[in-house]
Amino acid sequence: MDFFGIHWVEWLGYLATATVLTSFLMKAVTRLRIVNCIGCLLFVCYGFLLTPLSKPIIITNLAIFFINLYYILKK
Repeated sequence: MDFFGIHWVEWLGYLATATVLTSFLMKAVTRLRIVNCIGCLLFVCYGFLLTPLSKPIIITNLAIFFINLYYILKK
C-alpha cells in the first residue's frame, strides 16, 4: 500500500526519524529518554519490515533502547 507514492514501511521509517529527532527537543532528560525509546522501537519495527531485514538498524536501536531504559529505571 502506497501513500503519495511512498510505501507504508518507508513512512514508518520517517515516523521513527521524526520521533527520535523530536526527543532531542525535550528539556527534561527523562522525557527525552522516553520519547527516544518510542522512536527506537519504531526503528526496530522498521528494520524488521525491510526486505531484506536490516540488522544494523535493529541492533543499534535495541542497544539505544536498553541504554535509555536502564537510565529511566535507575532514576
